Amino acid sequence: MSHGPPPSGAATTTPLPPDTPGPHSSRLGLVAVIATFGGLLFGYDTGVINGALEPLQRDLSLTPFRIGVIAAILLLGAAVGAAVGGRLSDALGRRRMILMLAGIFFVGTMGCVLSPNYEVLAFFRFVLGLAVGGASVTVPVYLAEISPYERRGSLVTRNEFMIVFGQFLAFAINAILYNIWGGSDVVWRYMLLVAVLPAFVLFFGMLRMPESPRWLVHKRRDQDALDVLRQVRSPERAEAELDEVHALAEEEEKAHMGGWKDLAVPWIRRLLVIGIGLAIVQQLTGINSIMYYGTQVLEEGGFSSNAAITLNILNGVASVSGITVAILVMNRINRRPMLLFGYFGIATAHLLIGLSSLFLAPGLFRASMILLFIIMFVVIMQGTAGPLVWLMLAEIFPLEMRGFAIGISVLILWITNFFVGLFFPSLVAGIGISYTFFLFAVIGALSFLFIWTMVPETRGRTLEQLEEHFREKFGEAGSRRPETAGAK
Repeated sequence: MSHGPPPSGAATTTPLPPDTPGPHSSRLGLVAVIATFGGLLFGYDTGVINGALEPLQRDLSLTPFRIGVIAAILLLGAAVGAAVGGRLSDALGRRRMILMLAGIFFVGTMGCVLSPNYEVLAFFRFVLGLAVGGASVTVPVYLAEISPYERRGSLVTRNEFMIVFGQFLAFAINAILYNIWGGSDVVWRYMLLVAVLPAFVLFFGMLRMPESPRWLVHKRRDQDALDVLRQVRSPERAEAELDEVHALAEEEEKAHMGGWKDLAVPWIRRLLVIGIGLAIVQQLTGINSIMYYGTQVLEEGGFSSNAAITLNILNGVASVSGITVAILVMNRINRRPMLLFGYFGIATAHLLIGLSSLFLAPGLFRASMILLFIIMFVVIMQGTAGPLVWLMLAEIFPLEMRGFAIGISVLILWITNFFVGLFFPSLVAGIGISYTFFLFAVIGALSFLFIWTMVPETRGRTLEQLEEHFREKFGEAGSRRPETAGAK
């Protein structure tokens, strides 16, 4: 799963002195490590429920639907957190917002750990979701705004990696705790409690981290912005880069100028439909069914509870491996072929999971084949559709409507994620594992057709070229957005 909206930021438009190595490089590295604990918490809190559900179900006597609510209500909170998080970080500052999120992570975690019943647990899972959603829009932007343009991509990608690593960490810790105290109905509380530690690191670490220089410039605090740049740049680079920060801040303002009026232009409506479509098909792969319910799927496949929660670690390894491969190759391969390959592989893996479950005799071989094809699915998904959808959302929208369009697309993504998480346990209980994955396979095939017929190639094309492509394709060579009509 790729879990946070892509940060804004244009390439530099003026020559800058090289950012030579020095003490500032270590300072910038420390900033990135501390800030990405927000991504780690994001990953841990979404992944920890995976192994916690079985003892939690025993402890609180939950129905399949209530299990779905406990897993998915965090995603509903994340949708709200993502919707308001950007505006709050604009008002409060990126650093202060991350400090506040660390506090919400702590309160939400302790509320879940101490919950006496289903209703209280559901409420505090929603609170945790607010922090997850807020982190998904604040941490990448903070990293993008404090990084030099030469390192922006690699530093922001660390947050994606930390999200996936957080999920892997949750699977591993769940397995350790379950194999030690699996007989205890309250072991799920210890699993959730672990998240307090990175919340502390995030809070106390961010107390010593600087504010985003771009946010400071936006607030007309140029001297403060220069002081920050001197901490994370070479001395000669800091002075020169202040002008670039001014230019980037102006572009950021333009990126939030668009609104509903832009949808009067058909090709812009088409782009928004594509953005929303990409968000939906990414979540309808069912990747989060594995991230949230992988242990239960493996138990349904035939493994014992202890074996399932231990083998579920392999899903975390597959996830980390997939996104590592994606990071290495995504700048060398066109987006569209990579997406098409991904959805073909995803649909094939789903079909093989369903066939293995339906036709193989119960036993170790059947369970092992289901596990093998789940790992295949996770690697392909996290190596293609997971990160690529976020990247393409950053690339397809014109600057003037980018903030508006990405905001709508991300909101739809979280809502889709919520419904998949909510109904997956009931679906498996109602029609079984085989037909559930057959359904995912059909959705994967339809997603392939959507990408084949609707999604343009974005690699190596400027926004202007993409705009011209859509105008020509839909017979609107003379059309303009309402506010730019007649201007050329």
